[in-house]
Amino acid sequence: MNVPPGKKKIGINTQLAHGGYDPRDYHGFVNPPVVHASTVLFPDAQTMKTRNQKYTYGTRGTPTSDALCAAVDALEGSAGTIAVPSGLAAVTVPLLAFLSAGDHALFVDSIYFPTRRFADSMLTRLGVEVEYYPPEMGEDIASLIKPNTRVVFMEAPGSNTFEMQDVPAIVAAARAAGAVTMLDNTWATPLYFKPLDHGVDISIHAATKYPGGHSDVLLGTVSANERCWERLWDTYLTLGTCAGPDDVYQVLRGLRTMGVRLEKHQASALEIASWLETQPGVKSVLHPALESHPGHAIWKRDFRGASGLFSFVMDGGGEPQAHAFLDALEIFGLGASWGGYESLAVHVSLGDRTVSARDYGGPVIRLQIGLEDTSDLMEDIARGLVAASRA
Repeated sequence: MNVPPGKKKIGINTQLAHGGYDPRDYHGFVNPPVVHASTVLFPDAQTMKTRNQKYTYGTRGTPTSDALCAAVDALEGSAGTIAVPSGLAAVTVPLLAFLSAGDHALFVDSIYFPTRRFADSMLTRLGVEVEYYPPEMGEDIASLIKPNTRVVFMEAPGSNTFEMQDVPAIVAAARAAGAVTMLDNTWATPLYFKPLDHGVDISIHAATKYPGGHSDVLLGTVSANERCWERLWDTYLTLGTCAGPDDVYQVLRGLRTMGVRLEKHQASALEIASWLETQPGVKSVLHPALESHPGHAIWKRDFRGASGLFSFVMDGGGEPQAHAFLDALEIFGLGASWGGYESLAVHVSLGDRTVSARDYGGPVIRLQIGLEDTSDLMEDIARGLVAASRA
């Protein structure tokens, strides 16, 4: 959706409702067509030789994928976006684009575990030196940057334990050394944090989560600034990691309501997180929007909001208490994904941490707060805490 020059900038929900597609392009239908395509025909031999037409083959884009990527570009402020089959693919494609044998890459230690697994297995096997840094490091990350450092990979807040990072400070240090910066922004979405506005080169999202919003689709998006777009696009074409049209369409449809859904997720999660801080059996709550959180000042400075995902630490105990809590829940589902309409709970494992490993003093339970009534969710959590206390 384009705003005419001189016209007032539109609101985010207006942008979400109309971005990426003009109904007049397809006879006035409100939603774009779902184009299932591999072969694209050319009108003559010369056009086929030069590929001088908008669409040439299914892996290179269709009206459906273009609609989603244009909508995401408008949200991110990016030069270009690719849509890939999963959130993990959104991590691996840019890493493969910008890393080669002999390079050094820095990853935040509080990272999504499948990202760590890819770094420790595939990247190291390909000859990339992988190193982890503490999430609180900030500008001091300059001390870890080497002459061959090519990528600094961030995730804010951290996976499962929600440490905040001083993104602008890290970006400044990386940029001074010529390294490309990437950030997994799945938690905040571009509605609540815009990485490229803070100098990040590559913004990564598991669109499976809040953009999809209904726990029934797998998709990832990667958005790049002008500096990095051409290389990202070339790698995407080389790997053939295009997303299917039905999944792309479902995420585009999910974008239309993501703003109002996130408002509900945010409000409910903050209400429940604040309430949890007062409950017996709870040692601490790991939510950056709470004033008690060590990274709250950074969150308040850089972020526009918070989503529905956070963790809390049980006051002592171990796996038996965590399992008792989970097994007593009736509304919360026990599942690893998040970002859908339903609430979820999981006992997280932190055994993969290295330079940021610490004892939290009890099991860490991650909650995804869905769209249910908060009174019902709090009653469910209270039931679990009672069960844990009896375990």
